[in-house]
Amino acid sequence: MNKVLFGDNQFFAVNHLSDEKARAQSMKFKDTNSIISVLDQAIDLGVNTFMCTTHDRIAEITAIMRKNPGRYKNFEIYPCMPYAHKYANAVTELGIMGTIKEYIPGNLLSFATKGGLALINKDFSKMMEMLIDAELKMFRGIKTPVIFLQNVLVDMILGLKMTDIFLHYDNYIRKKYNAEPGYITMNMPLLYDTLEEIGIENPIICSSINKIGFRMSGGIEKYEEYLNNKKFRPIAMQVLAAGAIRPKEAIEYIGKFKKIESVLFGASSKAHIKETSDLINNALV
Repeated sequence: MNKVLFGDNQFFAVNHLSDEKARAQSMKFKDTNSIISVLDQAIDLGVNTFMCTTHDRIAEITAIMRKNPGRYKNFEIYPCMPYAHKYANAVTELGIMGTIKEYIPGNLLSFATKGGLALINKDFSKMMEMLIDAELKMFRGIKTPVIFLQNVLVDMILGLKMTDIFLHYDNYIRKKYNAEPGYITMNMPLLYDTLEEIGIENPIICSSINKIGFRMSGGIEKYEEYLNNKKFRPIAMQVLAAGAIRPKEAIEYIGKFKKIESVLFGASSKAHIKETSDLINNALV
């Protein structure tokens, strides 16, 4: 994986510190071309990996990329699914059956024969395959070497102890999409232990890692122990702790852990992209 992963929170009004800043970002990036402009600035600075949710507007971005293959030939996207707000909003607007018709691939007949049977039999694996296919349809023709399960689902699976879903997901992503499965979580130690128990070795785990323990369930000491002693491929996110830590100080802390392969960050200006990406490239061996 590349050391520097560019995130999408700033594009879709996600700010963990300030609702006011989130609203300002929402206005700034209401036009898709404004998002493309920032991505182009990142590319010009040598940042070639975009880690993003499956927000509906990402489909507009990937459509632009498909029309400009020369410009984006070295660009990779790491999709993160599912985008839970999309389904929640759809159920509110369209109802359950309307949401199924909107997002499940294929026609109603195929749903009735495959998905309907899956629902009746509570075959969550088949339903998961269909939802994965629906979520990833927007990335056709785009390089997606790593595909992530979002923490909202990962941590729910951990809580319900339905860990066989991880095995099925791992197998399906590798075979169907020829990609590596990744996992986003707010409890890295618990997820690592769970994946190890079911036989998933050296997993890619993206979690909050910062010097003040922000959103690090299980405690900072446990995280540091695992980062030093366990065999996995960590990605650090929320390294600035929603703005509580200055970039230089934050990245210096991340640099203490030689296992960390990549850092995920978001920025909306060329200056901030350059500052943070330079710090990451210098800190990670």
